[in-house]
Amino acid sequence: MLVMKFGGTSLGDRERIETVVRLVRGRLARKPVLVCSAHAKVTDLLLEGARAAAQGKPDVGPIAAREHEVLTSLKLPTSLVDDDLRRLSEIFQGLSLLRELTPRSLDHVAAFGERMCVKAIAALLRRRKVPATAVQADEAGLVTDARYTRAQPLPEAYEHLARSLRTVKGVPVVTGFIGRDRDGNVTTLGRSGSDYTATIVGRAVGAEEVEIWKDVDGVLTADPRIVPHARPVERMTYAEASELAYYGAKVIHPSTIHPALEAGIPVRILNTFDPSAPGTVIEPTRASGSAPVTSIASKRGIRLVNIVSGRMLGQSGFMAGVFEAFRRHDVVIDLIATSEVSVTVSVDRPDGLEAAVADLRAIAQVDVEGPCALVAVVGDGIGGGGNVVGSVFTALAASGVAVRAISYGATKTNLQVVIAEADANRTVAALHAAVFERDR
Repeated sequence: MLVMKFGGTSLGDRERIETVVRLVRGRLARKPVLVCSAHAKVTDLLLEGARAAAQGKPDVGPIAAREHEVLTSLKLPTSLVDDDLRRLSEIFQGLSLLRELTPRSLDHVAAFGERMCVKAIAALLRRRKVPATAVQADEAGLVTDARYTRAQPLPEAYEHLARSLRTVKGVPVVTGFIGRDRDGNVTTLGRSGSDYTATIVGRAVGAEEVEIWKDVDGVLTADPRIVPHARPVERMTYAEASELAYYGAKVIHPSTIHPALEAGIPVRILNTFDPSAPGTVIEPTRASGSAPVTSIASKRGIRLVNIVSGRMLGQSGFMAGVFEAFRRHDVVIDLIATSEVSVTVSVDRPDGLEAAVADLRAIAQVDVEGPCALVAVVGDGIGGGGNVVGSVFTALAASGVAVRAISYGATKTNLQVVIAEADANRTVAALHAAVFERDR
């Protein structure tokens, strides 16, 4: 079996959706399972609509107009989404009365984009003589924890999905992004979470491969908005892809690789705007002769938390206390750098940070600086010779970039530096030139 995931831009208009139909027809012999995001712009409209409803302005009009635009262009009846729009209108009315928007209700609203999209795609496939059935992933068994807006699948999700999908007639067209917790509440896997759904489904059905169709030619050596001549990466390992996704590469959701890694399934990133492009293959092991560095990624909006205390000296429990404060307030840490009397960590989400810092001030002196940016040089071959590390620091020095923190782990897959956010673009450009353009 083959899992094919299509993102919002790949499903954004009639031309793109017709391309999707052609791609599916060409792969029918491989028994495809489709995973679909919402049509382009719909998720943003849903979230904007939910916020407006919570302020007393409930209006599904913009969402209905966008869905009707797509359906009409495909010559499909707009009645396909009537029930969804009616339910959404009821939810908006409820939010308007409550004047409150919780993460749980936000997830419930955001799920409607995928729900409506899979109905359209399945209907169009049937019109093109391809048997297909729309499948709501949450109803088909994608059970998750209750961390709304960033849920994770529970172990039983794979068995439930496998059992449900075996009974589907024709090509299953599965909603990406959404699940359901054990109490029956709708959850989402986070923005770009349809990628994650694709590998969850791939593991569940024992797929031979997962194809993730985007609007770019695979993973690039850097963000093309910063480095216009960045080039596609032909192959990379699971570890490299995970690092790049986590540290800011926008091509795939950070958790996408985990189910593929557990099941040993290759993941191929392809471009619906140029289906003939080879894309990027993500696989278990590094190909011989691969370049030491795969790509350079960056994240902005970083905060550095500097914790200083003489009590660190000889105190085995001090560090445990530090990280317990972050755990207690659900603060995710990216980078860690330590000295004899201090520890510095980087944090990319503000949620819970203020409370964690308040706790830490009971045991140490703490200051927070930012906004900063984290730039990651990623490649399984960084530590294998070729003096990549030397080239990185030479480039930083030549660019006059002040480095605020550094992390380089024993696995030598990722070298990270934290710099002022204003220096992010020139840091990425300088490191790309040093690592990938030395022969130019």
